[in-house]
Amino acid sequence: MNKLHALWRDINASLWFVPTLMVAAAMGLAYGLVSLDLHIDHGWVKDYPLLFGAGASGARGVLTTIAGSMMTVASLGFSLTLSTLGQVASQYTSRVLRNFMSNRVNQLVLGTFVSIFVYCLLVLRTIRDGDEGGFVPPLAVTGGLVLAVISIGVLVFFIHHMASAMQAGVIIGGVADETAASIRRLFPQELGEAASEPAQEALFEQANELTWVPVPAATTGYIQVIDEDGLLALARRLGGVVRMEHGVGSFVAHGAPLASVAGYEASAPLRLTNELAAELNDKFTIGRQRTTEQDAGFGVRQIVDIALKALSPGINDTSTAVICIDYLGALVASLAARRFADPLRTDGDAGPVRVITLQPSFTTFVNVAFDQVLLAGEGDLAVYLRLLTALSTAAARTQVPARRAVLRAHATRVAEAAAQALTTDYARDQVTARAREVQRLVA
Repeated sequence: MNKLHALWRDINASLWFVPTLMVAAAMGLAYGLVSLDLHIDHGWVKDYPLLFGAGASGARGVLTTIAGSMMTVASLGFSLTLSTLGQVASQYTSRVLRNFMSNRVNQLVLGTFVSIFVYCLLVLRTIRDGDEGGFVPPLAVTGGLVLAVISIGVLVFFIHHMASAMQAGVIIGGVADETAASIRRLFPQELGEAASEPAQEALFEQANELTWVPVPAATTGYIQVIDEDGLLALARRLGGVVRMEHGVGSFVAHGAPLASVAGYEASAPLRLTNELAAELNDKFTIGRQRTTEQDAGFGVRQIVDIALKALSPGINDTSTAVICIDYLGALVASLAARRFADPLRTDGDAGPVRVITLQPSFTTFVNVAFDQVLLAGEGDLAVYLRLLTALSTAAARTQVPARRAVLRAHATRVAEAAAQALTTDYARDQVTARAREVQRLVA
């Protein structure tokens, strides 16, 4: 089931799936209207000569013109899409191309042009001259005209959409929205019952005394999704414990330990069988790239990549970097107010450990969000000030001392970097004053 879910996610996010469905719908519409024309009396057509007055040759000419223009527009749409993808990859990062390909607007627009082309072809082949029996489906031909008029509006909307979609704020905001949705879905993340904090150390000691059997990965790639409920059920059935060796978003090579299993009965240790290895591998979905479904850190990574590209000497776009920092601050602030899942899962407060997970920490997210941006923005006053603003935004959302200490440490790093890189007293004073405000806030 886990593999089927991943397959459906990839198909649903592809550029061809929705257009294919629309082509099938166009074929059904053409068949339906032609069949309706076959079974109704067309005497009323003479009452509306402006709408249904075309003969066989006229209907053929109209549908041929529409079909040819739709193919031309479809080619233009695909060319514009590919050009946009190339520009986005070079100016921002190739990691966001998946978001463009899975965009419903792009899929629907391209599907509209292709499906109208197929519709016209199917209706065109049903038209007969008088010497061939004489048949012109007026409803189907008029349907082609209506679809052609609709396609004009779709084309104008598509050009507007592509122009808007290439703006930095729209791209970064889209990634941030997807990441924020992932954060809301994953934190808190439940897997069985979390062990109480006083019992954490004892449970770790108990687990370390076990005899672990590594389970090799069956493929190479990035871990996209982990079936946590399936791991918990597997551990209960085995009467032992499952320990993740790699978390979501990690890269694993074929044959490397993906997870380890251990039994609590010393007299009957667990044995690794082909069936057990296949069943455990089935709980992990591994692909060629990371996704945000269970990996909120990938969304943060995408925004950081855009910021790094903007701050590179070849582009030197501080405004785009500032937008990235603003959204990073909003995501870190959202994480600061949420409970992170505990690494140990048990059957209950008094039960044994069943699953040892690898969970990202708040410190990890903050480091990924700000460390490289701080280094890439060396000597940029706007970057320093915006980083401090982002840290203060996150600090206002949490009262946890450990998290505030992490934010305070980052504010100190920003102040130290500014003191070394900025060359004027005016710029250094601004950063120092803002850093002091942040320090007071998290004190």
